[in-house]
Amino acid sequence: MSAASFSRGWPKYGALAVLLAPSLAGMAIFVMGPILGSLALSFSSWDMFADIEWIGIENYTKAVADPAVRTALGNTLLFILGYLPPVVSIGLGLALMLNRTFPGRTLFRAIYFVPVVTSWVAVSLVWKWLLNPEFGLINYGLSLLGVDGPGWLYDPQWAMAGIVLTSIWKDVGFIMVIYLAGLQEIPNNLYEAAEIDGIHPLQVFWRITLPLLAPTTFFVTTISLINSFQVFDQVWIMTEGGPAGATSVIMELIYKNAFRYYQMGYASAISWLLFAIIFAVTIAQHLLQRRWGATE
Repeated sequence: MSAASFSRGWPKYGALAVLLAPSLAGMAIFVMGPILGSLALSFSSWDMFADIEWIGIENYTKAVADPAVRTALGNTLLFILGYLPPVVSIGLGLALMLNRTFPGRTLFRAIYFVPVVTSWVAVSLVWKWLLNPEFGLINYGLSLLGVDGPGWLYDPQWAMAGIVLTSIWKDVGFIMVIYLAGLQEIPNNLYEAAEIDGIHPLQVFWRITLPLLAPTTFFVTTISLINSFQVFDQVWIMTEGGPAGATSVIMELIYKNAFRYYQMGYASAISWLLFAIIFAVTIAQHLLQRRWGATE
């Protein structure tokens, strides 16, 4: 069989199937299997010990009417409102500064990116100490300015702010890198023409940089929004949903129902409701991006 004939038709696809079979088998067993299993469990009652009992849509109706789910969803949305605009704005600002040529630029880029590759467990523990109202460095710094710091993670009014602050500090480097990649794709001749025409730098940003960064902005917004709906690690380590449920979020509620209360069916139903919300938001963002692109 010639090389040309092998590169076409069934021999080619057969070879690809053989090469991909181990990865596809692993995905089917360890990814698709649990996903389909959780979907089946969402229509069942199971405490991990007794037999699985089919109960239909009872878990879903219970979740829709559950005040704990509404509180967790509200806190998740509150986290998104406090997290998403600052992390995108700060990430863009850092990218604009670090896109310029100056001594030590590479070092600063690395410094800002280090938190992204740091374990959430380590970051959460450090920030839990920093936000301690008695001996944390945050309140100590505020006291030097004559400000009486809040209780942060121990105060229901400030606990979510502490979670948001920690999340922004860790994730802003990721947003910065994505924006840096977008900025480097903008042709330099556009800026040169603007400089020759004497256009103010602020107008250059609003009329050249920001419009050309629209695809990048949609990408980082979509990724950050999806991750925000799934916020868990920092909440569980720093507050476990407290105090008084002030930082209880959807993923934390799912974890508690599954592994603390052993209501696997109910936890699965909440998980699929969360999936439906994320899917709807993603589709809406995709449609908005297409409409935005059509009006450009």
